[in-house]
Amino acid sequence: MEMISFEKQGPVGILKFNRPKVLNALNRELLNELEDFLTAQIKSELVRVLIVTGQGKAFVAGADIKEMQAYDTAAAREFCQLGQRITTLLETLEMITIAAVNGFALGGGLEIALSCDFIYVSNQAKMGLPEVSLGVIPGFGGTQRLSRAVGTRMAQELIATGRAIDAAEALRIGLANAVTEPEELMNKALKTAQSILKNSFAAVCRAKHAVNDGAELVITEALQVEQNYFVDCFTHKDQAEGMAAFVEKRKPDFE
Repeated sequence: MEMISFEKQGPVGILKFNRPKVLNALNRELLNELEDFLTAQIKSELVRVLIVTGQGKAFVAGADIKEMQAYDTAAAREFCQLGQRITTLLETLEMITIAAVNGFALGGGLEIALSCDFIYVSNQAKMGLPEVSLGVIPGFGGTQRLSRAVGTRMAQELIATGRAIDAAEALRIGLANAVTEPEELMNKALKTAQSILKNSFAAVCRAKHAVNDGAELVITEALQVEQNYFVDCFTHKDQAEGMAAFVEKRKPDFE
């Protein structure tokens, strides 16, 4: 891989965007490489927590505008579909994903971060969806996921103005989970990963799906989703091990 890199620390994977000279701008080559990784390689890596970050001073500063400039409507639709496939892949991975936003996360960069389960940001981060300043709108899921993250009114304001917000505002409006010093960002993500790994991976994944599947349902339907995943936990050996360990006052040995 050239446009992205990947390394493992046990069951923790670190996926890094690797075009620092252009602030990790998303061109077709990078997106194709990323889609291939998320559909094939990641499934063979036995990763349980995936940290997504950027090389250099940006997470991802947006799409490659020079490449997009020549698109006709057919190319625009194909590009949008590619980006939406990737963000959906990230959102539905059978693992926990953490965006470690180390700098600029604009346009498609913020849309990728929004597809992750958690977002941790450096206090140097700048985040926004500036697409309207280019005569287009977010196309990788930003109009939908931002409103779900911060509410419709705040999303409308951020998208319509195209303004970038700093880390403190991202935390205040619920876009970010935590803010750190730049040098502590990866440590924060790795520490959280280790906290997750102490728990049942089967239960963590079921909880993730329960949250996501129920998010846009009415409460009665959402509770049924939760019930189904709860009951399904009793089909997995981790339930028996976890409860036995609690009763026996020992650490569980999860699968």
